[in-house]
Amino acid sequence: MQIPAKSQDEFIKSLTEKSDKIRSLFLEHVINLTKNVPVKVMLGDATVSEQHTFDPVLIRQFYDELLKKLPHWKAQGISISNDQDLKRVFIRFEVREGNYLLSGYMSLQYHALLFYKLNHKVVDIQKELAEITDKINELETNLAPKGDQIIHEKLKELGYDTVDQQKLFEIFFQNDNLAKEMIEKVYSSTDESYAQLTKRRSDLFKELDDMLIEIYHTTSVMIDETRMIAAEEGCLCKFDLEHLKNETKEGNFDPGRISSKIKEQLLKKMDEVFDAIKI
Repeated sequence: MQIPAKSQDEFIKSLTEKSDKIRSLFLEHVINLTKNVPVKVMLGDATVSEQHTFDPVLIRQFYDELLKKLPHWKAQGISISNDQDLKRVFIRFEVREGNYLLSGYMSLQYHALLFYKLNHKVVDIQKELAEITDKINELETNLAPKGDQIIHEKLKELGYDTVDQQKLFEIFFQNDNLAKEMIEKVYSSTDESYAQLTKRRSDLFKELDDMLIEIYHTTSVMIDETRMIAAEEGCLCKFDLEHLKNETKEGNFDPGRISSKIKEQLLKKMDEVFDAIKI
């Protein structure tokens, strides 16, 4: 049973009221922790742009402090999920009272966009990369006829010179070492400049990667699970109450069958979360 819930049961109403207060406080924390600050970045064409970002580390620190204030709740720590530019940082925590399991979930979903740091060396690297790529393409074009000859001679040496193209494909597919040997033989026949150029290109790409910076963006609103799955930005805070029957979780149960003592304990656990999160 998800909390908050629309129910006429007085106990569920009380849980929902406490949940709503916790949700409001959580949203207030998110608003404060995701305040944007301006930062200048560079686009791929060297255009300087002002973006706005926040620091996700602050959210993780908030989660960490919150969990420390809930020593009687079981938690797995802070989790982070990545789906391309969409990120989510969240916590789950739970506590058992009798045969009932109360669990909480808090999450922030945001986007991470890549830009270059404000460094004009980016332009110099891109220019050199373009020049190197042109040289490599030229060398590979000149290498093609020579490579064909080397492969033909090697195949003849192995007795495959009269084999048709389909059969050759099968041979290479089944023999990775042979294919690798052919490639190495072709490229080893080139002059040293090809190897130097390819190494330099790899080094330059590494330099460009080191100059990337992530800009984080979210919307400080409360969303539900459907909107979160739909990749919307925002935060989610919810609780679930489940009945444990033979250690199997049941979401559908009659809250009227919960004893007064267990109800009291569960409400106290919600108060613990409220006290831990209040500003």
